[in-house]
Amino acid sequence: MQGLQIDALSAGYGARTVIERLSVEQLARGQICALLGPNGCGKSTLLRALAGLHPAHGSLRLNGQQLVGLTPAHRSRQVVYLPQSLPDGVRLSVLESVLVAQRAAGEARADPQAVLALLTRLGIDHLALHHLDALSGGQKQLVGLAQSLIRRPALLLLDEPLSALDLNYQFHVMTLLREETQRRNIVTLVVLHDLNIALRHADHALLLARGRYIADGPPQSVITPAHLAQVYGVQARVESCSSGHPQLIIDGLSTPPLR
Repeated sequence: MQGLQIDALSAGYGARTVIERLSVEQLARGQICALLGPNGCGKSTLLRALAGLHPAHGSLRLNGQQLVGLTPAHRSRQVVYLPQSLPDGVRLSVLESVLVAQRAAGEARADPQAVLALLTRLGIDHLALHHLDALSGGQKQLVGLAQSLIRRPALLLLDEPLSALDLNYQFHVMTLLREETQRRNIVTLVVLHDLNIALRHADHALLLARGRYIADGPPQSVITPAHLAQVYGVQARVESCSSGHPQLIIDGLSTPPLR
């Protein structure tokens, strides 16, 4: 079966279990899945478990291949994880850092033209010779996205890649991600807190609370008044705006959410 299947996955760190027996029948290739849920519900832990950075028990199949038990080197050829922020103190230019990522993906030789083309699509080609430490938080997020895309993964894991970006870049990045996900026929799993972005740009949504599965499916079937009250503790509804896109409207607080 193509795509990502998760069966009875448990993961955590130390003695603490964060994700408890999570099962998702299929996240399809060529689609963006928005990973949703309140702070501390296990979204980042799930991504790190999928990337092999946290111990995990259960089954993870990507395009029919079992990921659990693969060596980190073997898994990293298929799975790329972008954390919320890049490490500090890296004395490389933007161009050099993306070239390093390209070579890490197993390319026989570096291809600066392909890297510059990707930087141009992301709107950061003017930063190619700037050192990473001289960049803003949002610029670093865009460089991290370039480093991830240049590696051509089968599974792309993005942890809040929009958190430091302005509205223009948020829209631009999600549009580019959709194009690249469809063109490369990969699975993209992205942590989002803005539910309106999920409604507009995601093909699928997975909602968690307390490390447990709440719902998955098309975003409008997941982002419902009942789920929003249960998970976020808000009274909200989804309506169609003038352009025809779904729009989340929050009317107020409801019962205490799941924590």
